Amino acid sequence: CKLFCCSSFSLRGFCCPRQTPLKMFGSGGTDGRYFTSSKKGEIFELKQQLNSAKKNERKDAVKKVIASMTVGKDVSSLFSDVINCIQTDNLELKKLVYLYLMNYAKTQPDLAIMAVNTFVKDCLDPNPLIRALAVRTMGCIRVDKITEYLCDPLRKCLRDDDPYVRKTAAVCVAKLYDIDPNLVEEQGFVDALQELLSDANPMVVANAVAALAEINEYSAKGNLFDLNASTVSKLLTALNECTEWGQVFILDSLALYEPKDQRELQSMCERVTPRLQHVNAAVVLSAVKVLMKNIEAIQDAEYRATITKKLAPPLVTLLSSEPEVQYVALRNINLIVQKHPGILANHMKVFFVKYNDPIYVKLEKLDVMIRLASDANIQEVLSELKEYATEVDVDFVRKSVRAIGRCAIKVSASAQRCVDTLLELIQTKVNYVVQEAIVVIKDIFRKYPNQYEGIIATLCENLDVLDESEAKAAMIWIVGEYAERIDNADELLDSFLANFAEENPQVQLQLLTATVKLFVKRPSGSQELVQKVLALATQESDNPDLRDRGYIYWRLLLADPAAAKSVVLCEKPLISEETDLLEPSLLDELLCHISSLASVYHKPPSTFVEGRTPGRRMLPKTTHEDEEDEQPVDLIGINTEGGEGGEGAFGADEPTMAQLEGLQLGGPSSNDYFTNRSYVAPKELWLPAAKGKGLEITGTFSRRNGNMFMDMTFANRSMAPMSDFAVQFNKNSFGLSPAEPLQLALLAANATQDISLPMSNLGAIQRMDPLQKLQIAVKNNIDVLYFSCVVPTHVLLSEDGALEKSMYLSNWREIPDDSEVSVTINNVLGSVDSVLSTLQSNNVFTVAKRNADGQELCYTSMKFINNIWVLAELKTTPGSNQFQISIRSRTAEVIPGVQQALEALLLSTNQFSEA
Repeated sequence: CKLFCCSSFSLRGFCCPRQTPLKMFGSGGTDGRYFTSSKKGEIFELKQQLNSAKKNERKDAVKKVIASMTVGKDVSSLFSDVINCIQTDNLELKKLVYLYLMNYAKTQPDLAIMAVNTFVKDCLDPNPLIRALAVRTMGCIRVDKITEYLCDPLRKCLRDDDPYVRKTAAVCVAKLYDIDPNLVEEQGFVDALQELLSDANPMVVANAVAALAEINEYSAKGNLFDLNASTVSKLLTALNECTEWGQVFILDSLALYEPKDQRELQSMCERVTPRLQHVNAAVVLSAVKVLMKNIEAIQDAEYRATITKKLAPPLVTLLSSEPEVQYVALRNINLIVQKHPGILANHMKVFFVKYNDPIYVKLEKLDVMIRLASDANIQEVLSELKEYATEVDVDFVRKSVRAIGRCAIKVSASAQRCVDTLLELIQTKVNYVVQEAIVVIKDIFRKYPNQYEGIIATLCENLDVLDESEAKAAMIWIVGEYAERIDNADELLDSFLANFAEENPQVQLQLLTATVKLFVKRPSGSQELVQKVLALATQESDNPDLRDRGYIYWRLLLADPAAAKSVVLCEKPLISEETDLLEPSLLDELLCHISSLASVYHKPPSTFVEGRTPGRRMLPKTTHEDEEDEQPVDLIGINTEGGEGGEGAFGADEPTMAQLEGLQLGGPSSNDYFTNRSYVAPKELWLPAAKGKGLEITGTFSRRNGNMFMDMTFANRSMAPMSDFAVQFNKNSFGLSPAEPLQLALLAANATQDISLPMSNLGAIQRMDPLQKLQIAVKNNIDVLYFSCVVPTHVLLSEDGALEKSMYLSNWREIPDDSEVSVTINNVLGSVDSVLSTLQSNNVFTVAKRNADGQELCYTSMKFINNIWVLAELKTTPGSNQFQISIRSRTAEVIPGVQQALEALLLSTNQFSEA
């Protein structure tokens, strides 16, 4: 679906101005009665009127039926009566019946076939409007039984004398391809569309191009829309005569064509360029897409500069449209200036924010302003940004302050002025302005080390106003990075430790690193502080990232102080404006999708289009730029020989072993920490010796490496040996059966033996109550012994149970709310991360996680080995040991077992937390 369309638009609704819409309901107000009828037995009355001998009564009755259908009433019971009205020479009545037929044919396919003869007859009608109406309606009826009857009428309409019928038939081919691709290819309709590309009527050509493009985009059999020089010439000729939407389709197809030589390339660009002046924004952006794709391949530098110069005015003009169009244009311009910033380099003022711009337009303009910032215009840009930072819109102010920092990073000559501007903003003491300023100053310090450290004192004066995680983390980084220059650095860091457990993980990680930096720079007075932080990180935190980093720092400091300093004080890569740009290959792909949703989302179509996804498009390789060889980069530059300075790399302040004696590791060892969280229930007594004639069996079930196992302990409590063991399962809900014979030949008197029996789900199926119940027979030389047990639900979950976010959301919505089961589980000691880790180890997969209203929401999916899907939502409050779980499944019978399994898995997290 194209952008900028004033109404919903797709191939299914493509129409021509020639078609004059008929007034189905009058404008005089008398037809309102069709919507307001409140008589009892209305269906019966409509049935009588539909079978009336009077034409006017039948037409009024059909109007009432359509009115009821429009407001959502079910009138499918009148299907056969409405279909009987299709035999009429009244065009208005015929269109109403066709409309009804399109709506209900899918639910009444057998009755819909009754209308086929009328369709075939109407396709031969002298009136071209009726012929086109018939073929359009047949294409809209998505019933397999009717498609075979559509072929002959469609083939005739593709060769019809009237261009309106031909253009309608062209679109019908695309609809038919969506229903039955093989039928379209076998009947030669694709070749017929190729022939229509040479049609004399430009609208027929445009519709043929649209149909071929859609068919080709989703075809699994290669390129069905093969453009050549002759075809492209015909398309360019039709471009000047067809409607604006026809032009969009043709331009989109031209964007897929790669000219064979420079002459053909320049000719195509020359004939597309006039479309830049079109009044429709979709046509303009489609023309920009064609030129942007081919501009890289133009070898003539002068002609390339000419085309580049022509791109600027239409893009600027788009910013005079309504806000929604401005937003789409700005998202596309953002991509264009990343690839070719020179196109709009002289039009900076166009992107200055207006007072009445919506916030979404303001934010996009800020992004483009930063992309275009240069030495030539930085002064006016900074003046604008400083003014924006005093606005009342908080989000806009935050983005403006960050923009000042990005300008400092991008334009080195303006760095000092940007820093001065940020300091002025800090002096305003506005909370959110101060915090954003500190965040961007941290980036400036990284970009320009040892240049602006004089302002650290001013920053430290504002510690009390910091209440946002990102600002706190930035300030802590500054303190740790310049600890040797801040006399009271230990006090500043210690002030953050009071609420260490409640801080965001970002702040905790930064505080840990900053404290270690302080210790390796000034070990004499910070030993107690680093000991305290390391203990908090490793012994009192449930965050695995924080614990891992704490253990790494602790062991580094104990094992090799020089290596520790090399790690925490290593030279950091300088940040640049390029870190905010899209990855080049992604940018090239998005430029090929200008004027589509991909260019608005800044994501390739494959990431947000469900089901069939079109092939990937890329810009052609540049022919006029020299390619640079990429050199491998050493990403690990740690000097294990003692740092840059060789011996004594720590300098005069190198920590001694005496100072490090207090750094003793506590808590679990690394081997204990990385424990497998796959849950195995304790063994239960399945067959007591008294019932088993001396044979006692205890067991449990487990899942390892994608396979199910029955782990049993056989104990011979009798005085005689046992032999000839075999096992068999009764029919069960999941088709469980032994995957191999029981590996137990002989069991001596008073002996025990552990057996792990692999299982498969290829056995016979019979519903059990409960579903997980398993009846087992064990044979030995004494007798055949029978017992039953229950298989834990998590053992029956497969490894391919992870759903995509979009599929999860779709399935959740499709399951009725009244089928949802909720349960509250108390005394869960583990953190959310440890709970999700345990669930993941047991094939309950996390789809998404988010915070809302102070609660953490986790969305999980799981799949049984018999392809039954279950969705679950976990809800908890940070710091609470209570989890609320909501479970949905189309197969409600499995929910009780899933509920028990989730409770067992959540409570099993306690053993890992205690470990």
